[in-house]
Amino acid sequence: MDAAVRRAVEITPAATTRQRIVDVTTTGRRTGLPRRIEIFFYHVAGRTYLCSGTVDRPSWYVNLVAEPAFTFHLKHGVRADLRATARPVTEDAERRAVLTEIVADLNQPANPGHLPQPVDLEDWVRRCRLVEVSFPD
Repeated sequence: MDAAVRRAVEITPAATTRQRIVDVTTTGRRTGLPRRIEIFFYHVAGRTYLCSGTVDRPSWYVNLVAEPAFTFHLKHGVRADLRATARPVTEDAERRAVLTEIVADLNQPANPGHLPQPVDLEDWVRRCRLVEVSFPD
C-alpha cells in the first residue's frame, strides 16, 4: 500500500471529521448490484473498522455478511479505491474492546465525529454492527 494511502487509513483521534469519511461499495445481497454509501471509519489497535453506531440492520452490513469483498473509497485528501474484505466482529470481548476505543474517540472533547455527546458504550455494544476491514496485499 502506498505510504500516503496508508497514512489516510491509519487515522488517529486527531483526525478531522472529513478524514474519517469514506465511501464503501458493497454487493447487494439480493440484487447482486453494487451499492455505494458514505460512512465513517475507525482505526483501533492497528486495525480498520466500519461501525453502524446504533442503526439497526444497516444494508451495508447485511451486504458484507453475504459478500465480504468490497471497495473502500478514500476521498478526502488522498483518493484511492482499495480492494477490501470485511470480517463481522461478533465475539463479545472483541466487540467490547474495539467499541470501547471507538466510543472514547467519539466522546473526546473536540468530538471530531460530530455525534451527540456522550456516546453510550453499553448501547453501542448491544446494537452496533461492527466489521474489521482488511486490505489484501
